[in-house]
Amino acid sequence: MIEKDESNNMEGTVVNSKFMRIFLIIFATFLIFAGPTYVSYMLADVLNVNYVASVVSGFILFIAGLLLLLFLVKKKIVEF
Repeated sequence: MIEKDESNNMEGTVVNSKFMRIFLIIFATFLIFAGPTYVSYMLADVLNVNYVASVVSGFILFIAGLLLLLFLVKKKIVEF
């Protein structure tokens, strides 16, 4: 019984509240969709960053969004 209490205290502390779950879902979708498009555009055209660097940063944001979505699926917050 003590082991069960200890394991439940540390698991899922990040996603316990409903606000955090909703925030993480919205943030993951932002990273997946807006990362490669709008962020790359803002970096390349508005901030005059090298085009290749802006595309690479957009790709990194896309991968980060997919990893966050994978985390949410493993925690059974998002179900397919």
